[in-house]
Amino acid sequence: MGSVSSLNSLLSSMSSSSSASSIDLSSLLQAATGASSSGIDVTSAVDAAVYAAQAPERQWQAQQSTISSQITALTSVQTTLSSLSNDLNDLNNIGGSLAARTVSSSSSSQVTATAAAGTTVGTHLVTVQNLASSASWYSPSMPSSTSALGTSTLTITGSGGAQSTFTTGSGVDSLTDLVSAINSSAAGVTASIVTDAGGSRLALVSSTTGSAADFSVSYGNTGASAWSSASVASASTALLASSFQIGDETSTATITVNAGDTLSTVASDINAQGLGLSASAVSDSSGAHLQITPGGSGSVSISADPTFSMTRASTATNALLTVDGIPISSAGNTVSGAVSGLTLSLTGTVAAGNPVTLSVGADTTQISKALSTFVADYNSALSLVNSQFTYSTSSRSQGVLSGDSTVRSLQSALLGIVSYSAGSGGTSSIQSLANLGVTMNDDGSLTLDTPTLNAAMTNPAAVQTFFQGTALNGFAQQFSSEIDGFNSPANGSITNEISNLNQQYTALQSQVNDYESGYIASQRTVLTAMYSQAEIALQELPAQMQEIQSELGNNKNSNG
Repeated sequence: MGSVSSLNSLLSSMSSSSSASSIDLSSLLQAATGASSSGIDVTSAVDAAVYAAQAPERQWQAQQSTISSQITALTSVQTTLSSLSNDLNDLNNIGGSLAARTVSSSSSSQVTATAAAGTTVGTHLVTVQNLASSASWYSPSMPSSTSALGTSTLTITGSGGAQSTFTTGSGVDSLTDLVSAINSSAAGVTASIVTDAGGSRLALVSSTTGSAADFSVSYGNTGASAWSSASVASASTALLASSFQIGDETSTATITVNAGDTLSTVASDINAQGLGLSASAVSDSSGAHLQITPGGSGSVSISADPTFSMTRASTATNALLTVDGIPISSAGNTVSGAVSGLTLSLTGTVAAGNPVTLSVGADTTQISKALSTFVADYNSALSLVNSQFTYSTSSRSQGVLSGDSTVRSLQSALLGIVSYSAGSGGTSSIQSLANLGVTMNDDGSLTLDTPTLNAAMTNPAAVQTFFQGTALNGFAQQFSSEIDGFNSPANGSITNEISNLNQQYTALQSQVNDYESGYIASQRTVLTAMYSQAEIALQELPAQMQEIQSELGNNKNSNG
């Protein structure tokens, strides 16, 4: 009888516990009175009891789900309002879409222009005497880009007198080396190698245009213990006409090179001067070059290299033009500042008697696009707000924000914009959105009538005045201020509401966590122990019942 007594005691304690309502007592009683049962599924029984005890959690979590849906909906509203605010900021910007300008040219092959926002509308006459140009020089042809340059010094002298010097024959031994050295310097010159059927040449071009970018080039040496020229194909190669000064430590002479002369001819002329110098034409693997050595311990000075005499191809000049009769000089062919807000691009000369006409006007395409974007974003915002108050037959309810007074106020603010008027005291021909072709439909959405807008844009200043007022106090500013009252990141009513909802959600989550870690965890432990004891008692019950039957004389053998 001990097990029966224990089971009754256990059932009694469980009946008096706070979790008794979740325990299947009838099943235990059936097991105690002999009903067929394999015992108690402790895990399932505990889970069922815990689930019942978690009822408050499920209420809190349901509240969290509602709050989460509200936050999501409000965030979507914020996003659409942000787009609408951006549109209004653009319309209220004195340098925005309403101030955009286009420029047409009567001869775009000669002069074009771009205009900054807000540039005064009007026409301008432009003539171009000459375009700005760059300076360029080139050398005679050498056998290849790797031919020896000899022992000389190339000097680039800018228009202001600044010089950049490059010594060849000592690490800078070829055209390739020289080009690399020049381009790595700050000489204001771009060097390259031009190769054709005649060989390879050094080409130098000023990095910018304008007279200040002009430069000159010399290639020679002063005071060398010996000197050699740049290489040519052979000793019989015809040289270009040139002249140079050559001397030893005591005297100099002028050597004239006639077109067709060779290295041998030049060497003979030098030797005939009676200077303390010895000249000869020498051939090696890189070609032929002029070599000059002094007598004894003297030196060689030479003003130019007859095989590498640089030739000027062009002189850097300023662009000369007139704008509305005013003469202007520009270092480049892109001219800014001649007319405030206007940037000219010169591509050809223009005779004074046939000036190019530049017409500056409002960019109606940008204005139309800005208004179309505003209308589209307004409709998106209003549609999202309206959807919260629309009854759904499938869910048999309205949106999660249907009872939100802030959203209801926002709906009223959006619908109220059509009533805006610039005021009867204004002189502008545009007093309302309707004057721009913007009208409201029955559902509150806006429609933009293109013909009406195009007619209004014949007076772009009036369009800009409607939106911006006389001191950025027009329609765009007033409507933007209303939206900021809802959407301001600092203190907008929707912003504050989202913050409050997040706090509520966090507080509910804390309740769930505390309830789960405190009460539920302890109940799970207690219930597991109770059910486990009941299971043990039930497992012992058949043997105890057999013992009772035996004591009562009711024991039956296997034959009945």
